[in-house]
Amino acid sequence: MTPFPRKGPAHDARPSQPARRTDVNPLLDRLQSYPFEKLRALLKDATPPADLPHISFGLGEPKHATPALIREAVVASLDTLSNYPATLGSAALRETIAAWAMRRYGLPALDPATQVLPVSGSREALFSLAQTVVDGSQPGAIVLCPNPFYQIYEGAALLAGAEPYFANSDPSRNFACDYAAVPEDVWARTQLLYVCSPGNPTGAVLTLDDWRELFALSDKHGFVIASDECYSEIYFDEAQPPLGGLEAAHRLGRGFERLVMLSSLSKRSNVPGMRSGFVAGDAALLKRFLLYRTYHGSALSPVYQAASVAAWSDEQHVRENRAQYVAKFAAVTPMLADVLDVRLPDAAFYLWANVERTGLADTAFAQRLYADYNLTVLPGSYLARTAHGMNPGRNFVRLALVADASECVDGAKRIVDFCRSLAR
Repeated sequence: MTPFPRKGPAHDARPSQPARRTDVNPLLDRLQSYPFEKLRALLKDATPPADLPHISFGLGEPKHATPALIREAVVASLDTLSNYPATLGSAALRETIAAWAMRRYGLPALDPATQVLPVSGSREALFSLAQTVVDGSQPGAIVLCPNPFYQIYEGAALLAGAEPYFANSDPSRNFACDYAAVPEDVWARTQLLYVCSPGNPTGAVLTLDDWRELFALSDKHGFVIASDECYSEIYFDEAQPPLGGLEAAHRLGRGFERLVMLSSLSKRSNVPGMRSGFVAGDAALLKRFLLYRTYHGSALSPVYQAASVAAWSDEQHVRENRAQYVAKFAAVTPMLADVLDVRLPDAAFYLWANVERTGLADTAFAQRLYADYNLTVLPGSYLARTAHGMNPGRNFVRLALVADASECVDGAKRIVDFCRSLAR
């Protein structure tokens, strides 16, 4: 009988093993803190007055009531929770979205089978689109973004292995991006261009001439244009809805090659918790995007697909929603214009206010306003990056007029009182 081996140096030896990795994707180290994390850090030591209820103009989360027709559609479709959702979405939803886009933008045709893809919110789709179209193995690959901007664009670029390049907004053009200042060699390396129209945070809307310029650049250099239009249904003149990317292409007599638009029900229909949106445009690009998403595993719940059909089919609740914003902006903008440099935006539900005349930087303004009046605003410098020698968000604050009218007016009064206290 062979004895068990004794314990000892010879028997305790183990084959050498490589050290276990304790790190993760190193590209994650390049991501900056989200603006609201920075805001929490800025305000953490402040003690606002207890006698004033908190008002938030910081987070762009719609506070208007969700329409009854959408709630009813959710309840009526709860039995579908027993089904796996298809990544492609239901035919009914794709057909409804195509019909809405054709009505809204005057498009002659949009194929629901190949040119429309429902997604679980435009945020998720904006990010994953970059993973589909960007070839990070190409040296010097660029994703071009507006500045200030929605921070998902930057994170999507970095995690796709590309470098973000920022086109600063131009105050003389109501904060539209200065694309003419982008060097030719940057355009030549650009693989994806994010545009946001109406813009977050400025509300700027691209003109037909802007689109003509961007399409010519895309034709020359071959980059994809992703048009983020999630604020498209918040505007101030019923006769002049904001121009969309697909609409611009059609009006200029071209197809949708290398162009997709992204939209959402969150702001239009006050359902941010549904995370329901869509991507539409270039059929060849959407075919590749669907392949990616099949593995990505981010399909919209069948309950919310059914509710989305109800939402996209109805315009009455959208007009009523817009009317609430029109009334709030009409009341608040003149009040704030007495103490800040601010004017009505092209569209969306933000006021982009310059606080320079108060003598405070945007971060100090936000910090003191919260400490003295228990009101939250978002510093503009948190929404931008220093590029080309400047941070175009510096000395601005973003005010999200998402609460009801009385709360927005109360908040505006507090800002007026705060600004006047600084002038004493």
